[in-house]
Amino acid sequence: MKMRTTTVFFLCALSFLASAVAQQAQLSTVPAPLPALAPPRPGYTFPDKQTLTYSVDWRVFTAGTAVVHFEAQGSNEHITASADTVGAINLLFHVSDHFQSIFDRSRGCTYEFNKQTVEGRRQVNASLKVDYAQSKSFLDEKNMVTGETKHGETSVPGCITDLLTGVFYASSQPLEVGQSFIIPLVDAHRTLPVTMKVERREEVKTPLGTFKTIRVQPTAAAGVVKNRGNIWIWYTDDERHIPVQMRARLFWGTITFRLVSNENK
Repeated sequence: MKMRTTTVFFLCALSFLASAVAQQAQLSTVPAPLPALAPPRPGYTFPDKQTLTYSVDWRVFTAGTAVVHFEAQGSNEHITASADTVGAINLLFHVSDHFQSIFDRSRGCTYEFNKQTVEGRRQVNASLKVDYAQSKSFLDEKNMVTGETKHGETSVPGCITDLLTGVFYASSQPLEVGQSFIIPLVDAHRTLPVTMKVERREEVKTPLGTFKTIRVQPTAAAGVVKNRGNIWIWYTDDERHIPVQMRARLFWGTITFRLVSNENK
């Protein structure tokens, strides 16, 4: 599930941000303990139905769109996300990715994360399932072009989140300026500690309007890896903590996600 450089360059999906965080943690030379995943704060509930649509800009170009849908399924939450390139970027390198995550609404623990990617000539389907009774995660991948398959198993420390859910799981936590919290995030064959540093309050303008927000910087537990870039997420400064803007600033440019639509459907 690790992204290639060309894929990262053109990818306009929410998972890009989470994957970049995971890559930072992987590159950290200072090991960090894996804490338990904290449950949602009292009174918080994940959306029963909600669809968030983002425009994705790379430098001065509109690179694509990303759509995230939440739906309650009994005691679980089901997140689906799609990412598609548009315009000139689409002509240079076509991306059409789809993601699904299922996690426990009361605890935040991920049960399943699926990814279907079409990135240029590369087409890969991947399924990650977590069995907490066995304390293991199981990854199955298939290259849809060559037919090659891979299977892997790894131990998990307990309740964990995944690349897609992690961005939105943070909404369930108290976001207090000056404070940080660490989440255990599963990425293919490893579980990584990711620090969510709550930096400050800012006013952010998006196509949907102007929002009072709280800026959070996800990093490896040992800090930002030098010369690898920075990532920020702006959550609304209210009980919902909706991510209205996300930004990854890397050596080859900046990718920015801005919320353009928020619908209860």
